[in-house]
Amino acid sequence: MEKLLLVNFEKDSDSIYVGFEPQVFDDNINGQGHLILGWRKDKKVDVYHQKSLKPDPLKYNIAGAGLNKMIPTDMEKAFFDINEYGVQAEYRFKDIADRQIEISVHEKNRAKRKPFGLLAPMGDSATQPGSMPMVLLHDFYFIRRNETEFSLTIDNRGHQLDDLPLPMDWQKMTFARYSPKPLIATLNPEFTGVLKCIEIPIGQESIEIDNQLYELEWISQKVSIRSLTVKNDIHPLTISFSPAFPDLNNFSSETPISGNLIISGHQSIGSISGNYTIHSDLESLQLSVIPSKGWKPRTTKLSTWFLFHVVKVFKKWPTTYRWDANFKKGSDTQWQMESKWIRTGKILKD
Repeated sequence: MEKLLLVNFEKDSDSIYVGFEPQVFDDNINGQGHLILGWRKDKKVDVYHQKSLKPDPLKYNIAGAGLNKMIPTDMEKAFFDINEYGVQAEYRFKDIADRQIEISVHEKNRAKRKPFGLLAPMGDSATQPGSMPMVLLHDFYFIRRNETEFSLTIDNRGHQLDDLPLPMDWQKMTFARYSPKPLIATLNPEFTGVLKCIEIPIGQESIEIDNQLYELEWISQKVSIRSLTVKNDIHPLTISFSPAFPDLNNFSSETPISGNLIISGHQSIGSISGNYTIHSDLESLQLSVIPSKGWKPRTTKLSTWFLFHVVKVFKKWPTTYRWDANFKKGSDTQWQMESKWIRTGKILKD
C-alpha cells in the first residue's frame, strides 16, 4: 500500500456508514489504483475499488466484523496526495445504495507537521480474525482543523468530521488521520497442512529464503531460531525469541518450554512483545503465542504520551489475541499443523 487516509464521522453518521478509508496501491499483487473501505454501523466493511485493482476478499475478514461486500466501481474522482501543507484528496463514487458520495480534503496549513509512528488498533474490532493484523503507520499524523477545507457528502447531505478530543502540537486536530508509508503485516495466518522442512548445515548461523532471513543458534549440534526478519519495500519486520525458538524435531517430551518474543520494525513505531509456551509428547506438540505485553510506543512528545495512556486500546488491543497451534508428527522430519487465532476478550495487564 502506498498511502492511506481515514475519515471518521461517527458523531454525525450516515444510515449505513461511520467512516471512509481511501487507500492507494501500486504493486504486482493488488495492481495500481484507489480503494475505499466503507466502515459500516454494523462493524463490517464495504470495499469499493477501481477496476484496475484485484484485491483479495479474504484479506478483509480481519477488518472489523469482516467483509460485507466488495464492489468494483468507476470513481468519477480519485486523487490523494500528501504535500508540504498536508493532505490533498478528492473522491466521488456511488455506493451500494446508488447514492453519490463525495470526499474533499485540502490542508493549507503552513505550520510544520510533526508526524510519529503508530500501530493502528485495527485488530481491536475484529471478531473472528484469521491472523493478527499489524497495521504499522509510519509518518502518521492527524488532519489539522485550522486552514483545512473539508467536505463530505452522502446523497447531498453533509457530514461533520469527528474531532480529536485534545490538541496536538499546540493545534486543534480532527480525528481524520493519514500515513504516507503504511505497512500491513499479518502475524501467523491460520493454517492447516504439512509444514515445509528446511535442511541447514550444522553450524550455519543464518539462512535466507525468499524475503525471510533466519538468524540461528546452535547448542550441541541442535539448532534454534534467534530471530526471523521479513524484508519488504517499507521497512523490515523482525520477530526475536528469548530463549531462541527450538527445532520441532528436538523437543523433549518431559519439559514444557516457555519464552518471550518481540516484534519490531522501524524505531519510530515501537514494538509488540509477549510470550510463547510449548507442550509436547512423543507424537504431538501444542504451541501458544500471546502478545501479552501489548504495544510499546516510542513517544517523543507529551501529547502522544497522553493520548496513548488515556486511550488504552492503542497499547492493549494485542493482549486480547492468542494463537494456538497443534502439531502432529508424520515421518521423521514431517509435521502436520493446525492453527487458529482466538480473541480472548481479556485485556492483560503489564
